[in-house]
Amino acid sequence: MVKQLATEVVVIGGGIMGASTALFLRKRGIQVVVVERDLCGSRSSGVNFGGVRRQGRSLAMLPLSQRSHQHWGRLTELIGTEAEYERSGHFKIARSQADMESLVRYAEKTRDCGLDLQLLDGAELHKRFPVGGAKVVGGSFCPDDGQANPRLLSPAFATAAARAGAQVFEHSPVLDVAHNGQRFVVRTPEMEIRANVVVNAAGAWAGQFAEQCGEPVPMRIRPPAMGVTEPLPFFLHWSLGVEGGSIYCRQVRRGNVVFGGGPGLVLDDTRARNRHTTVWAQLPQLVELLPQLKNAQLIRTWSGNEGALPDHEPIISASSRQAGLYHAFGFAGGGFQLGPGVGDVMAELIAQGRSSTPIDAFRIDRFTDPACST
Repeated sequence: MVKQLATEVVVIGGGIMGASTALFLRKRGIQVVVVERDLCGSRSSGVNFGGVRRQGRSLAMLPLSQRSHQHWGRLTELIGTEAEYERSGHFKIARSQADMESLVRYAEKTRDCGLDLQLLDGAELHKRFPVGGAKVVGGSFCPDDGQANPRLLSPAFATAAARAGAQVFEHSPVLDVAHNGQRFVVRTPEMEIRANVVVNAAGAWAGQFAEQCGEPVPMRIRPPAMGVTEPLPFFLHWSLGVEGGSIYCRQVRRGNVVFGGGPGLVLDDTRARNRHTTVWAQLPQLVELLPQLKNAQLIRTWSGNEGALPDHEPIISASSRQAGLYHAFGFAGGGFQLGPGVGDVMAELIAQGRSSTPIDAFRIDRFTDPACST
């Protein structure tokens, strides 16, 4: 027997975007059902690096990132746990003079964005970052950026949403989304849910639902390549990135160094793993930046399926084709920090028809409407 449900909003996807949206909808008193194909927070929301950074984001994304930053500051109040979150600071490393010049330009462009970036080189660099290798010539430090444990935090948003009154159904893959002329009908193997609003927050699988609703987007799967070392004596206070990409790392309080950079390997629609060639490329870079890792043992590698768009910006918008349909996906490599802000914005957009934070750059029709690219 297929269970019949009725609600105001159905959120497809129980990752940090979907669960955060559900939580903020409940804070506005709006009925919401979340359907997740696996376990909430177990996909890209749970396998990412855990960096909570604003530094390095595009100018278009910084207002949303700043809105999310405010929620990170009250995380325990919001979801009932700190999930190992700390404002450790984020240091972006320059390995050449050209890299340093790029960081200087970024600091100038974002001077009024509230990042409080500190440019370090020469004697000040070695005083503040004595553990860095000889290849480190400078960097940019964002003192209030930080890190958290995604395996704790992402499911905690779903738990908080349920505690606030959302109905959350795990192991409930969506088979079909249709509109009967009056309401949406969302079908899973065990349920048929009728709702006035649908939020497509299905992560790497969101493109399928967008296309089904007449809004195809050029999204591809981009699996991250992640690894972690054995516990080591604590030496790295900041979360680290490298200008131009290629490698990033952080050390948790237990001593393990979590790192990533480069591509993983897609196995099929639901699975991905690290590539041994990527690991071999990562390790010498890590040792070059942090000589303390020279004899460290690597204890685990992993990956996951993340959705990426060609302009490196996400989709956060109402549908351009169907009233009541909203999208929040395409965050590969940068969604973890944005999660609380995205949920807040989506709830505001649904409840009030607008967002007080600028999100026009993230419209879904930018890939099909020439006016959106001018």
